[in-house]
Parts: sequence; C-alpha cells; structure tokens
Amino acid sequence: MSERVRDLERLIAYHQERYYNGEPEIPDGEFDLLWDELARTDPTSPLLVRVGSDSADGYPKREHIMPMGSQDKAADPQAFLRWAERAGLDEFIVQLKMDGAGIELQYESGEFRYGVTRGDGIAGDDITANVRRMQGVIASLPDRFTGAVRGEVMLRRETHRTKYGEKANPRNAANGLMKRKDGVGAEDLEIVCYDALSSIRDDFFGCEEEKLDWLSRNGFHVVAFAKFSEPAQIIEHRAAVAARREAYPFDIDGLVVKGQEIDLDDMRRSRPERQIAFKFELEEAASTLREVVWSSSGALYTPIGIIDPVRLAGTTVKRANLVNPRLIREMDLRIGSRVAVTKRGEIIPKIERVLENPPNAPPVTLPGTCERCGTPLVDEGARLSCPNQGCPKRAYYRLRKWLDVLDIRDFGDAILTRLFESGRVVEIADLYTLEEDDLTRFERMGATLARKILRNLYASPTVPLTRFVAGFNIEGVGTLIVDKLVASGLDTLSKLRAATPEELARINGIGEVLGGAIARGLEDLGPRMDAVIAGGRVAIAAPAGGPLLGRSFCFTGTLSTMTRSRAQDLVRQAGGTVVSSVVRGLSCLVTNDAGSGSSKNRKAVELGVPIIDEPAFLELVGRTEESD
Repeated sequence: MSERVRDLERLIAYHQERYYNGEPEIPDGEFDLLWDELARTDPTSPLLVRVGSDSADGYPKREHIMPMGSQDKAADPQAFLRWAERAGLDEFIVQLKMDGAGIELQYESGEFRYGVTRGDGIAGDDITANVRRMQGVIASLPDRFTGAVRGEVMLRRETHRTKYGEKANPRNAANGLMKRKDGVGAEDLEIVCYDALSSIRDDFFGCEEEKLDWLSRNGFHVVAFAKFSEPAQIIEHRAAVAARREAYPFDIDGLVVKGQEIDLDDMRRSRPERQIAFKFELEEAASTLREVVWSSSGALYTPIGIIDPVRLAGTTVKRANLVNPRLIREMDLRIGSRVAVTKRGEIIPKIERVLENPPNAPPVTLPGTCERCGTPLVDEGARLSCPNQGCPKRAYYRLRKWLDVLDIRDFGDAILTRLFESGRVVEIADLYTLEEDDLTRFERMGATLARKILRNLYASPTVPLTRFVAGFNIEGVGTLIVDKLVASGLDTLSKLRAATPEELARINGIGEVLGGAIARGLEDLGPRMDAVIAGGRVAIAAPAGGPLLGRSFCFTGTLSTMTRSRAQDLVRQAGGTVVSSVVRGLSCLVTNDAGSGSSKNRKAVELGVPIIDEPAFLELVGRTEESD
C-alpha cells in the first residue's frame, strides 16, 4: 500500500467520523475530491464500499429496510457524461441533492414505527422519539404501507441564522439537534423525502416518478425534481440550479440523477451504479502569489504557493499546491501573479490558472540542490527530485516502503525513526541484523513488543520477486508493474537487472519513460539488493511452477476471507501473474459480485473472460477458505 493511499484512507476515515459524529471540518467538495483520488489511486480500497458510521452514545441500533449506501459522484460535466453513457438510460429523474443528514422512516401496516439514522449503511441509531417531533413525518398512511421512506433531516437557512448561528452551517446544526437526548430543537428540523421501498411488494411502485407522486399525495415533504431525456439538458439544468441555489430555503450541493425505471437490485447495493450525485462546481477565488516554497518528501520536491489570504469554501486559505515544475512553466506563473485558486482533494488548495501577470514580475526559482545531501536536483518537468540513492531522506522512505510492501506489522514510524536517526538502521539490509537489545534500549519499548516486532520482521524468509523489487521504492514501480515484467519472462532478479531500457520499454504497459526509470533504479540499487540477500535472512522465491503457471488474474471488489494483496500473492506463489485491468487473453476475473455491472465485469463479458468467485479462486490455488 502506498503512502498516499494510507494518507487518503486516514483522512477519509477521519472526516467521515467528523461528519457523522461531530463537526465536519472540511466542505463536501473537499471530501469528494479526497474520495475521488482514492478511487483513482486504489479502487480496491475497502473504504470505498464502507459507509461512515454515526455512533451516538446511548441510542439502540436498528437495521435498515432500505440500504443507505453512498452514491457515486460526478464533479464535472465530463464525468457525468461518462456515467450517463455507461448507464444507458432513456429517461432521467433529476432531484435536488439536499445537504442534510440521512434518515429512514420505517412503517408497519401504515403506521410510523421507527426513525433510523444512516449509520454504517446497514444499521443506524434508533432516534424515533426525536423524529416524531420533526416536521414532515406522517404518523399514519391510508394504504397500510409496510416498508421504508428515505429522506434528509434539514434545517432551514433562516432558522439556522436566527437560532443556531453558533454552528458552522445548517447541516452541522441539524446533526447535533437530531441526536439530542432531551429532544430540544427537534421541532425545528424538517424531513424532506426522496425515496421509498415496500418490504412486502416489489411492484408497489411502478416507476420513480410514481414513487415521488405517492410520497407527495400522502403528505410527505418531497424533494423538487424534474424529468429529462438527454444528458446535455441535465448539465444545463445543473448550471441553472447552481445559479439560484441561494434562493432555496435549504442548503443543496448538487443534483441526484437516476433512471425512471426502478432497479431494486441496484438499490440494494452499497454503492448503486444506476444513480449518481452530480455535484456543483468547486468554489473558486482569486488571490496573488507572493512566494513559492518547496516541500520535500523522499526524493521529490513539490512546489507550494504562498498567497494572499482569501476565504474559500468556509476557510481562510494562505497556501496552494502547484503540483510540479512543468505546471509552473505552462502557466507562466510568476511571483506577483494574480491566480485562480480552488480547494482540491489534498486539503491544501490548488492554483488552477494565472489570471494576470503584472509587468516585470520575476519568475519562480527552482531549488538547485537537495536540502539534505547537497546533490544537484534533477528537473524532469513533471518531477523535481534528488538522484542520490544514498540521500538520507530517500533512505528513510525506502525503509518505510519495504516494511509496507512486505506488510511487516507493528514496525511503526516512531520506532523506525529512532533506529534511523541513531544510525542503527540506514539500509534495508540493516533491518535483518536487529536484535532484541537494539529495540529495548528505546524508551517505552518492552521486551514483549520488541520480540513481536522481530518475529514479524523475520516471519517471511522467502519473498516473491514482485514484492522484493517493489519494496526498494523505485519511483513509479509497484507490485503490479513488476508483475508485468515477470509475465514478460523477466522472472528472476538477474534477468530484470540484465534488461536494457529499450527491452523494458517494449513490454506492454511500460513505455520509454518508465522503462528507463526501472533500468536506472535496478542499477543504482543493485548493491543494496545484493546486501539484503547476502545477509541470509531474506531470499527471493524461485520462479514458480505451480498450478497457475501461464495464467493471469485480475481482481475487482472486496474479498471476504483475505486482503487483495494476500490473494495476489497466492496467484504468484502458484505460478500465475496479476494484472490491474481486464484485457483480451486474461485467464480469470475474480469477484464476489459478478452481477454488479462494474466496468471490469462488463469488459470481461465483452471479451469472453471467465468470471469466478472467491471460493472458486481458492480452489484453483489449492486452498480452502478456512485455511486463511
């Protein structure tokens, strides 16, 4: 797992917790960008299919009738059009996306019984007593409906301004009021509904429009909606709604788009595929660039712009990401430039473009040498980096990457930093000379924990070639890239090191730039790789000749008995290879949800690639579910 993926998962989990249980710290737009970046970087992350949990103390839990999962999101027209093409819908129901707190109203034979918060998507907090006091709750329905009505708990802007102005926004105030143990303030809340599901009759509603009409006829407050036949019309509608969003009595943050036909299977997914949240564009502000500072992480140097303070998405912004030297040149960014700034997914806002350059504004100066080792930096346009493999910053990040790739538990940053700064562990080979006394001499490090760390470190004396190479942190080279190299016939370290940049570049999915980086990295790190092997504690597994020799596998979705990386290791140990996408000639796509309609599933069907589930995969590799 990459450091960036770990950071994204940590940030998303933290902000989900703040959203559901306390005071959100970032706007929805920022959270969505974090989510989208994780989906691009590691689409297999289990966090993407898990809903945050509101864990209010003291409330009993109750299961939902209608799953309350998350929606896919589109932040721009291009992403929305891609979804619309995949969905293939003839008619669209377009609703306002209410910016409140999710609630499920549960009915039995027409009588309101329970009000349940979103929770983890499967079960939530039973806050029925407070819900009964809210506006928009219908106590009795004339047609003896049994099932669920879904809506959002909202607080009107005017009520927020006059009574709850100490809260950052109406949603924050609503989140707090709906869970007050004394029920005070619940009467100021209003439930606006947008969906319903009968738990007895699948055909209770004929279509989405009929469902909304039923809600309205029975007295529920219903979210405003419109019908369209073309995606382009929805893009125009979104722009019109965004232009007048301040005129609505409630906060809204986009549109929800779905088909007219009710798809019960899709509704029951944790993340439905035939509906999408079409969010408003991010807020943008203008400011002036005053200075550029350079943040170094391992070998890379990343530019950060210091700008005049400006209010953006509810916070004061003083720093903005500039990504890399190429972007600075392409924008002709200068000290004193007037710039457009938006909030992006890395919390630090981003300078999007130059609005104006004043006369005689000086250019941005790039640092020339590494701040840690003094080596001249290499400017490759998209990256500015220190080429010295012996640089202390690079050495530390290489150690961290090795521990992460080999999944060595309990070896946290604190103990690694102590060992590194003391000089005891500088290279990966040094890890395998550690003894108990090296650890227990540090404060708060007992013998029990020290033995556990060493036991985990020495638990895998044989390492697959893919993990061995990926663990040395060659820029841009992870286990899937090494898998491509192994599948091409470079299945030993000696073969990899003997390959020329040109030979590497010709491998499908590698190319000239990455091929050159791999060749340079293997050459520069060769002595360090040799030192690890020479230590005798770690050996590279011989080329596998098991039952999967010559077969390739791709994984999608969540596995139930093991992690994705563990399953991929089983493939490699059995002689197979792992790929990241469905291509012609793939042996198997492994998924526990073959009917999900995901892009990988559709591609597999199109190409005639066999789709198997997890038990079938475990049988192929000669294991049982219980063994893991």
